[in-house]
Amino acid sequence: MTDIRCLRTFRLPERPSLIWLEIETSDGRVGLGETFRGAATVETCLHEELAPWLLGRDARHIEGISRHLLTPYVGYNSSGTEVRSASAVDIALWDLAGQRQGVPIYQALGGGARPSVPVYNTCAGYAFNTTGQRRDIGADDQAAGPYDDQVAFMRDAGALAKSLLAEGYKAMKIWPFDIYAPASGGHLISLPDLEKGLQPFRQIREAVGNQIEVMCELHGLFGGHSALRICQALEDYNIFWVEDPLNKMDDVAGLADLRRRTRVPICGSETLGGLRPFRDLLAGDALDVVMLDLAWCGGFTEGRKIAALAQAYNRPLAPHDCTGPVTLMAGLHMALHAPTAIYQEVVRATLATWYRDILTELPVIHEGMAQAPISAGLGTRLQDSFKQQSGLIVRESRSPC
Repeated sequence: MTDIRCLRTFRLPERPSLIWLEIETSDGRVGLGETFRGAATVETCLHEELAPWLLGRDARHIEGISRHLLTPYVGYNSSGTEVRSASAVDIALWDLAGQRQGVPIYQALGGGARPSVPVYNTCAGYAFNTTGQRRDIGADDQAAGPYDDQVAFMRDAGALAKSLLAEGYKAMKIWPFDIYAPASGGHLISLPDLEKGLQPFRQIREAVGNQIEVMCELHGLFGGHSALRICQALEDYNIFWVEDPLNKMDDVAGLADLRRRTRVPICGSETLGGLRPFRDLLAGDALDVVMLDLAWCGGFTEGRKIAALAQAYNRPLAPHDCTGPVTLMAGLHMALHAPTAIYQEVVRATLATWYRDILTELPVIHEGMAQAPISAGLGTRLQDSFKQQSGLIVRESRSPC
């Protein structure tokens, strides 16, 4: 029997944006999921909206469960609360599926397209995204440790590039333009601010030349005119991609127009939920690189379809993680499986610190390559010490039988 017997959630007050989900089945297995942003709201959705329908269902019928959870009446055409909740459920169900088969998830999906995956380091710090709020670096900010990379790229991006190369990383992502968006709502960037935003890219090329790939993240903060100005200014620095350049990343016409008017590749978007927006962006010739987040888009079930779209349009795929350790593990499985996957995002600061306090296993990275997990399912679980810590908010919905 593989009936769903229990949904159990975990939240930590010091990480209010993250929620972890365990799904327990009648065969004694436990699957692990996760999502990010609005954790308390997701908790309510999981226990009050989803659990009454999920309890007693056969956990093997992942496609049917996914279709039910992603296609009700309202709230299901984005990466909103309902879809984030469904994403956590789906990741946990695929963890269970891999455990039942005795293989890692990427093998349960049909096998690997590659034995390992290149990673790039998102140059965030130890507490980036802890509360779901963007961190801007000011003159008074000091590095909290050797991997406080957001401070590093705003101070001396060339030295940071050398540090990453020394550890085997061959790609990095930075976002020095973010601080200039709030003054105009992202609709204006002046020439002096443009020059200051370009300085880290100049430092990287002067320090290490073309030894490292560099991505520019714009975090969906800019309007069409300012995004174009930034993209065109970056053309001289051989940027690998500009990510989420527009403040409306489902704007097919706007992204397609931007893409036609600049030579830098356009990447998007971790923020989108479900298959349809990716279909529209690819059909509209609006993306060069497809980025998805399995904890926001609908989990593996929807993610594998987005990956198939990327393959059909001959576009590379890059799973996102700058949020939580389960999402990272899930993204790695997708990157191993998806035919056009080129990178898995990592944050070395969190890999070295608090991710390790939560999960028993994390990706093994060797010379800039994430190695394939070998254990069944996700290949990891919540640490016993994590579950036993004071202040942890635990909630259960359990089948009566």
